[in-house]
Amino acid sequence: MESRVERELIRKCQTGGAAFFEPLVRAYEAEAIRIARIMLGDVDSARDATQEAFVKAYKAIDTFDATRSFRPWFLQILRNQCRDALRSRKARRKFELPEAKTEVRIEAKSLTLDTEREHARREASDLLNRGLAALDESTRDILVMKELEDLSYQEIAATLRIPEGTVASRLYYARRALREALEAMGVRYP
Repeated sequence: MESRVERELIRKCQTGGAAFFEPLVRAYEAEAIRIARIMLGDVDSARDATQEAFVKAYKAIDTFDATRSFRPWFLQILRNQCRDALRSRKARRKFELPEAKTEVRIEAKSLTLDTEREHARREASDLLNRGLAALDESTRDILVMKELEDLSYQEIAATLRIPEGTVASRLYYARRALREALEAMGVRYP
């Protein structure tokens, strides 16, 4: 979204124009769901977290500095919402009884090329999600910000309140940690 338009929408939201928040939701919703799915592991939880993050952003819109970009601010709210959901999920698991696992196998006589590609894409996505899940929270966050949210070094530095040089250094080590986590799972690089 063009920054001039975004600023105007935010200004109108801040003066009570609730309807002007909807274009911001439409502009960032698909990306937010994708990021939340990576952090939470499933689409339903991702949609819930995204919706809750938009509600929180709307409620806090009066505190937003309209001279800054909305995207990094909102994505930080989303990341915090996902972290809360993960903590809540972890706490619930402590009190749940383990469920019996039932394995269902569906065998296809012949797979089309598209089905094989989709399967490979899903498998790669699952491996990446497992690799990211193996990382500590701060390492995973910086990778998500750069590689999935496509934030600039400057935006990451502003979000984390660290120098840009530190962003570069942390990204180097985060990428290395992800590579090591993937290799530990048996993933081989070409």
